[in-house]
Amino acid sequence: MARYSGGKGLVLLSTTGTGTAIAAVSLSQWSLDRKTDKVEVTAFGDLNKVYVQGLPDIQGSLAGWFDSADDALFDGADSADGVKLYLYPSSLATSIYHYGPAWLDASIDVDVKGACAVSGSFVAAGSWGRKP
Repeated sequence: MARYSGGKGLVLLSTTGTGTAIAAVSLSQWSLDRKTDKVEVTAFGDLNKVYVQGLPDIQGSLAGWFDSADDALFDGADSADGVKLYLYPSSLATSIYHYGPAWLDASIDVDVKGACAVSGSFVAAGSWGRKP
């Protein structure tokens, strides 16, 4: 198993739930949290608390730089049927990725002392998968 630099990360994003996902321009960061609910089911006589695993709660974030030629992040946030996301840790290992439909929020941060930055957060809008 190889290790990779985050500098080769890749995000494919559609601007609608039925559109074709293409490479998102000028993004420089993404994160994905696939934590699951834990439900306590402790009963009389158990020697410690006992839990069962519930459903995954898929959430994450995207960030990068404003690019006047690419407004996909904001178009996706405006979509009435969500977006499709494909998150690759590295473009050098394109067989490894996370994917699924998502609801997307977008923000822009403009500072006189810095670059115009964009960011977004997402939650699952349906079933997510992972390759391999």
